[in-house]
Amino acid sequence: MGHGQQLYVRGRQEIVSDSLTFYRGGHLLHPQPRKDRPMLAIGKELTTEQRLNKCTVDIMGKDRYTALAGIMMLGEKRICDKTQTAYTNGRDEIYGRGFADSCNDPEFRFLILHECYHKLYRHLKTWRHLWKENPQLANMAMDFVINLKIVDENKDGFATMTGPLTVGCYDEKYRGMDTAQVFNLLKQDPPQGNSGAGAPGSGDGTQGNSSPQPFDEHDFEGAQELSPDEQRALDRDIDEAIRQGALIAGKMGSGGDRDVKELLQPQVDWREVMRDFITTTCTGNDYSTWRRPNRRFMSSGVYLPSGISERVDELVSAPDMSASVGDRETSVILTEIKSIADTVHPEAMRLLYWDTKVCQDERYEMHELDTMIQSTRPKGGGGTSVECVPKYMTDKHITPQAVIVITDGYLGGSWGQWSCPVLWVILDNKSAKPDCGITVHVKSGDM
Repeated sequence: MGHGQQLYVRGRQEIVSDSLTFYRGGHLLHPQPRKDRPMLAIGKELTTEQRLNKCTVDIMGKDRYTALAGIMMLGEKRICDKTQTAYTNGRDEIYGRGFADSCNDPEFRFLILHECYHKLYRHLKTWRHLWKENPQLANMAMDFVINLKIVDENKDGFATMTGPLTVGCYDEKYRGMDTAQVFNLLKQDPPQGNSGAGAPGSGDGTQGNSSPQPFDEHDFEGAQELSPDEQRALDRDIDEAIRQGALIAGKMGSGGDRDVKELLQPQVDWREVMRDFITTTCTGNDYSTWRRPNRRFMSSGVYLPSGISERVDELVSAPDMSASVGDRETSVILTEIKSIADTVHPEAMRLLYWDTKVCQDERYEMHELDTMIQSTRPKGGGGTSVECVPKYMTDKHITPQAVIVITDGYLGGSWGQWSCPVLWVILDNKSAKPDCGITVHVKSGDM
C-alpha cells in the first residue's frame, strides 16, 4: 500500500487490503483536479484508487454505517477505465475512472453507498422480473428508493447527491414505497420532459432533474448468468456479511443501520416465493427430459432427451373478500401475480372473489391481462370460508394449473380439499398454518 493510503487508513490497513483491489496505470479522463479534491501532504493529488480507498474508510468510520461494513467489504471495489459510470453485479463494485474523478468526496461517498445498498438489498435478484418486463423503469425504481434513503441519512453533507449525481432518480412522491410500488407508478406515468423533481442541492431542489436517469448501471445480465449454485453461494456470502456488520456495530456500541438489523432476522420474500411457485408449476416452455427418450435417435443407439412443449392453461387467484382483508393488499398481490403472468404466459387468468361463497368469477385472456387490475370488480364482504373455492371450481369444471389464495387465514371452517397446487398468501397472521399446499406469510406493512 502506498504512502497516500497510509495517510488516511492508519491503523485500519488490514481492512482495506482485504476488501479492495488496486490497479495501477490508466489515464485520467478529467485531468483538471477539482478544488475540493483532497491532496497528499506533498501536494500531489490522490489517485482515483486512493480516493476510492479513502472514501470507503470514511464511510466505515461513521457510526451510522458501522453495520454496513460487512457489505462494503464483500467482493471487490475497483476502478475501470472502460466503465462509463459505476455498477455492481451483486457482489463486486466497479467505478468508472472518469466518472469517479468528476465527483468530489461527498459525491463519491454517495456513489459508493448507492452501490452497497444495491448489494445489501439483493436488488439484482429480487427485482429481476421487473427488469425483464422493463429494464429502464426497473433501474429507475430501485434508484428512487435507494437515493431517498441515502439523502435522508446524510443531512450533514457527509454524502451528497450533487454534481454529476444530480441527474439521478430522486422524487419525494415515492417516499415510503418499495421498488415494486415505484415501478408500477412509473409504468402508469413514465417520466417525460420536466418532471418537476430534482436531487437535493440542484438549484432550488425542485427543478434540477428534468429527466431523471440512473447515474449508475445495473448488471442484471451478469447476475442472470449466475448458476443456481453460484446464486446460493452469493446469498450465503451476503448473509454472512450482514452478520459480520452487525457484530462489528455491536462491539463498537454503534446503533448501526436499522435495515441491516432487520435483515438479520430470517425473512422470506413473498414475491420470490410466489414467482418460484408459479414458474415451477406452470413451466409453459419447451424443455428436454431424459424420462422420455428421443425416438429419432434411439435406432442409432444414441440416447438423447426428448423435447416437450407444455401449454400453461389457467391460473386462478382467489382473494378473500371478508372485511378483514384490505383492498390495498389485494391490489398489490394481484399486481405481482399479473407481473409473473407476463413471464409465464398462461392461457388465461381467473379471479375468484370469495367470503362464504364465490361472489365474483372473472376470466381474463392473456391479451387482456394489461387491463385486469383496472377492470376487476371485487365483490364480497361477509364471513370467511375458503372451502367454497375448491367446491366452486369442481362444480364449474375449472381445472387450473395452480391456485393462489389470498387471505388472513381466520377461517370459519377447514382449509378445503384441493385437486391442484395451491399457494397460500397469508396476511398478518403468522399463526395460520394451512394443512395443504405452500404457505408464505406477509406483513401488510411491508407491502
